[in-house]
Parts: sequence; structure tokens; C-alpha cells
Amino acid sequence: MKSEKISELTTNRLSVYLRCLNDLVTEGAKTVSSDGLAKRFHLNSAQIRKDLAYFGEFGVRGVGYYIENLRDQLTKILGLEKEHRVAIIGAGRLGTALADYYGFTQTNFSVAGLFDADSKKIGQTIGGVEIFDIKNFADIAKRDKIDVAVIAVPAPFAQNVLEQVAEAGIKAVMNFAPTPLRVENDVKLKTVDLTISLESLSYFLAQPNGSNSKNLKSNSNRRRIKQVEKV
Repeated sequence: MKSEKISELTTNRLSVYLRCLNDLVTEGAKTVSSDGLAKRFHLNSAQIRKDLAYFGEFGVRGVGYYIENLRDQLTKILGLEKEHRVAIIGAGRLGTALADYYGFTQTNFSVAGLFDADSKKIGQTIGGVEIFDIKNFADIAKRDKIDVAVIAVPAPFAQNVLEQVAEAGIKAVMNFAPTPLRVENDVKLKTVDLTISLESLSYFLAQPNGSNSKNLKSNSNRRRIKQVEKV
């Protein structure tokens, strides 16, 4: 791997490549070129080669990439060869929907527990996941080897929850609360704000049709890269 820092956009694209490779394995394919991968999944072949080059030489001249091998390498690079146990804080509509999300069954992420401050919810189960008292978060996180936390609480409570999660030793946090959060340097925070994404789409819709068409045509390659970055 090259010594320079790898951007989050690059690792996001690696995850997309891995998903595409999994599809190819399911279909029984053995090899694929960067051009073939790009055309099949609407990606950018030059970007694929550049991203993979950060981590080594995976291609074989005249062959392309051996799919199983490249998939194994990306799995290791992304740290997906081991299980990650997830805690969801907030047993409201969003939190319970995430706990029951079918997509988790196809990954090495498993929801170890839901946490809430509402005494009426504690002890219930959602999709086989028990709801615990947030007051006991640190002890349960240690007991169940939780290493990822998802914050799904109303915005006014999110900062306090983040601090509680960090104090418990959790270093990876995904935040769905629509508010900016302060975080320590040793904690990686990723915020998913649906409102911002929708407002960005609203801006696109608000542009004159001719302007939209012109921008899309002149920036088609850039658009494809952005689509990969946001998946």
C-alpha cells in the first residue's frame, strides 16, 4: 500500500467494487478487466485502476483481475474478514427499522442490541434484537464486544449519546441525527443526513432544463464518479 493517506471517497468506492465482484462471483465469472467491470456496473475504468493501485498490483496482463482473489483482497483491505457487532441507540421508528434491516444478513455486520431511555421499551425485542437501557451501554458494549455504534435519536440528544458511546470505547460511529456533532480525534464519525441529500436533489430540479442538460453532458464522467462515491 502506498504511504499517502487514503481518502474516505476511495474506500467508499472500494466497497462498491466489492459489491460488484460479489455479483460476478454469484454468476460464476472467473476474471474481469477494469473496462469490463466499468461497463457492466456503470463505473469509471480509470478510477478503478487508480483506486486499486493504492493497495498493490492485482491485475494480470492479458487476463485482467481474478475475481475471487480481488474480492478476497478488498475484503481484507476493508477489514471485513471479521465480524463487526453493532449497537443502535434509539429504538424509535428509524432505529427499529435499522435493527430489522434485511441487508445486515448479507454482511459481516450484526446488530447486537438496541438501546433506549424509555423504560416502556426496555426488554422488548425487534427482529430478534433486544432493547437495553442506555444507562447500561458501556457494560453491555464490553460484554457483547460491540465495536460500531449507530445514533438514531432526536437531534437534541445526539451529542450526549455520542459522548457516552465514545466513553465506552467505541471508535466507529454512524450518526443519523440531523445535527453536526463534536467528536474526538480517535473516533471516526460518519453522518448520514437525508434532508441534505434531498435538498441537493431539490437544487438539481430547480435548475433550468437546458442548464441541467448542458452540465450533465459536459460532466458525464465526473457524474459517474460521484455516483460511486455516494453509494
